Amino acid sequence: MEFQLRLAQAEDLAFARALTCQNMLRYYIQHDLLWQDEAFDAAWCGRKNWLISRGDEVIGFFSLSRDARAVYIRELQIAEAFQGQGGGSWAIDQVIAMTHEERRPALRLTVFETNPAKNLYQRKGLQTQGEDECFLRMELQLSTPVL
Repeated sequence: MEFQLRLAQAEDLAFARALTCQNMLRYYIQHDLLWQDEAFDAAWCGRKNWLISRGDEVIGFFSLSRDARAVYIRELQIAEAFQGQGGGSWAIDQVIAMTHEERRPALRLTVFETNPAKNLYQRKGLQTQGEDECFLRMELQLSTPVL
């Protein structure tokens, strides 16, 4: 069954917040950071958000922001029951295509250094550009061949 994207609506916020908290809370605890629903909600409203579905089931989402230098993946969350089934890889491919279409020079994201998703990002061609406390800053230059 193929994956699909649809632009998220305001009513999708609760799903996205709950999924992000479920997936990320362990990293927040591990690094002594405070999860705040209000901060997530404010960020959601300032970004373009896409839901990822397979068939009739929403399995995740991603949030993007942009500036003249890059497209930024601010969130990429896949429900645990669907992880490892290609949805995250497919979503990154969609964002790379969007970045190309918009003629942005780079795709960037930040990931917890202990999050195994960093391996997926590396397979997709993103390279670590720096570290901040518990995070890796990763980037894909558009001239970089993508697998």
